[in-house]
Amino acid sequence: MTAPFPPLPGPPDPGEARTSLTLAAADDGPEILRADAARNRALLLDAASRLLADCGAADLTMESVAAAAGVGKGTVFRRFKDRTGLLIALLDHREALLQAAFLSGPPPMGPDVPAAERLHAFGPAVMRHERDHHELILASRTDPLRTYTVPAQRLRLSHVALLLGQAHAAGEPDLLAHTLLGSIDAPLVHHLTCEGGMPVERLERGWHDLLTRYGVER
Repeated sequence: MTAPFPPLPGPPDPGEARTSLTLAAADDGPEILRADAARNRALLLDAASRLLADCGAADLTMESVAAAAGVGKGTVFRRFKDRTGLLIALLDHREALLQAAFLSGPPPMGPDVPAAERLHAFGPAVMRHERDHHELILASRTDPLRTYTVPAQRLRLSHVALLLGQAHAAGEPDLLAHTLLGSIDAPLVHHLTCEGGMPVERLERGWHDLLTRYGVER
């Protein structure tokens, strides 16, 4: 059985911060495709994106994607295996944009500012990203343990742990990273903002407060 909290690699030296982390797919990693297979995948994802915009994630099915793309249902299953695989593939592009912002983008999330400033910017950016795509994210969460093992989440954990180490946070960086990311996890943010009516700005203040309690001052 997969452990719910897989071990993370130790934080690399601060001088390696720019090159130690690389883009990760939302789930099991990018697949190298033939040109025709890549075209078919792009066609299916384009059809799925249109359906998602029109009817939402709840009504997005393998059959509806096949019909919208003008292919057989088997083609969709061969490409994505199941509905969860399709939803995760739709998340990949959106996740790649976020990853590029915090790995190599401009300040305040990118590498040209102090670790503390990057950490304070990271949480609100992730909350906004997941709020914009909450329906897709929630629909893809079929296995609670899978959340902790997919490459994109492990990249976020490694990134936050790295910055916590560089900022000399008071505590175990790996465990603190889990705590911090747990406080802005998509289902929790959705529940607090949509069901509880809590302004997202309050959650952002909570992120800054947690970092300050860990000794990470802006």
